[in-house]
Amino acid sequence: MANSDQAELVFLPLGGVGEIGMNLALYGYGPGHKREWVVVDMGVTFAGPDLPGADLVLPDIRFLQAERHNLKGIVITHAHEDHYGALLDLWPMLNVPVYATPFTAGLLDAKRQSEPGAPDIPVTIYRAGEKFNVGPFEFEALAVTHSIPEPVSLAIKTPLGTVIHTGDWKMDPEPSLGPLIDEARFRALGDEGVLAMMCDSTNALREGESPSEREVGDSLRDIIENARGRVAITTFSSNVGRIRSIAIAARDAGRQVLVLGRSMKRMIDVASELGYLDGIPEFLSEEDYGFIPRENIVIILTGSQGESRAALAKLARDEMRNVALSAGDTVIYSSRTIPGNEKPIIETKNLLIEQGIHIISDDDQLVHVSGHPRRNELKRMYEWVRPRILVPVHGEAAHLVAQGSLAAMAGIPEVPQVRNGDILRLAPGRAEIIDQAPFGRLIKDGKLIGDEEEIGIVDRRKLSYVGHVAVSMLLDAKFNIVEDPEVVPVGLPENDREGELIEDLLYDAAVGAVQSIPREKRKDLAMVREAVRRAVRAASNEVWGKKPIVTVFVTRT
Repeated sequence: MANSDQAELVFLPLGGVGEIGMNLALYGYGPGHKREWVVVDMGVTFAGPDLPGADLVLPDIRFLQAERHNLKGIVITHAHEDHYGALLDLWPMLNVPVYATPFTAGLLDAKRQSEPGAPDIPVTIYRAGEKFNVGPFEFEALAVTHSIPEPVSLAIKTPLGTVIHTGDWKMDPEPSLGPLIDEARFRALGDEGVLAMMCDSTNALREGESPSEREVGDSLRDIIENARGRVAITTFSSNVGRIRSIAIAARDAGRQVLVLGRSMKRMIDVASELGYLDGIPEFLSEEDYGFIPRENIVIILTGSQGESRAALAKLARDEMRNVALSAGDTVIYSSRTIPGNEKPIIETKNLLIEQGIHIISDDDQLVHVSGHPRRNELKRMYEWVRPRILVPVHGEAAHLVAQGSLAAMAGIPEVPQVRNGDILRLAPGRAEIIDQAPFGRLIKDGKLIGDEEEIGIVDRRKLSYVGHVAVSMLLDAKFNIVEDPEVVPVGLPENDREGELIEDLLYDAAVGAVQSIPREKRKDLAMVREAVRRAVRAASNEVWGKKPIVTVFVTRT
């Protein structure tokens, strides 16, 4: 870090820039050797097949831990997992004030209660339209529309200028849950002068404007009214507005609603407590499901991403005790496919189709709309705010570059491209990357958190490709092999091309390795172990073409 006495305003993303998910941004103010920091959002991303056994991926906060004495707080823009999902795991390492909207705070508390041992995080509540101070930063929460209750953009005022951190947003003229985006306040801030805007890039490749939630609700209403059998609708559990629209459409069509899925029920509980589902009829219980005519049922359930343990996958496998679907029923995917989830989604759909169930997705009808701005919405935001600097965030490289080009064409003077770990000086002077901070990914695996090496992901990855062989042998006082060694292959083929048992071939290799060592040298048990390990790997490679992980135990009587 630069050792200067001049105060600077800097931006540092540790997640979510150059990738989708795991959002974590820092703003710093002060001289390089004594900067005060604030965090905006602390999210997760979900583990893919490249991380076998892992539950979640969290941002590496080594930098934050090192700067903990200068860290003034964490401000959360909304309650999507990629923006707040790492709080319970990472906050104990920092123990600083947290600021969130009522819905986010309620959902955080509900999540804490469902996870034994999770910390009780004190949260200071703020609402759209309010101002509050965190260290040297004055925050103003700006109402926006998105696919979850109470999303906000943040206007961050400092002595060196105002920054707008948009968070996730879109311009929806008819949202299912209010309020509308606060155009007047964005314009007023633009008139006052905005130094920089960190702007959502998720849909920067998509032309035009996003349809409204009302249009989606109308389309779902038509489908429900015209369906002959049961209707099951899977959507993101956080989209409370969509859940409300479905429930109202079901009510108007004379149908009752059953909710399936733990995360869906938790979200509905919090939304109900805050009044977002007022006027909705009481939901059915699973025990009553079998007594309701199929034409009078709508199911709202989890599983839109093909998750094997979610409600929809269980229904597709006919694994639920009280609930089932049958031929002629309709399943609606009121969601988008998150990249990487294509295969499990297709597998679930095929199971449903085999049962004669009709599938509707957003490729077929308007049953989903994104919560992020398309290009026309981005251009309108530029016109409102007129920042000197536009920093594309929240997206992969293609999204960031696309928004950068759009902003430059719109006449924004400075459009720097940054990635995770870049320290971008916003003021004084021109925007410039002045340093790098450590960044990366932490793996949550069960109750533990660590990097890939610490959690064992590296070895698991190898095991998934080449398996494991355990060898145990006993040497007597004269260093001869006692009895038969144990050779246990796991995840290897049973036979070679000649039909020989591979286990027998590995056994012969292990015994041969020991016998090839002069007896007086067998006193070095570590050398014996290594010789056996190498011999077993070589024998496997000869007959199979792959080298498994080999663990050897050699003991002496």
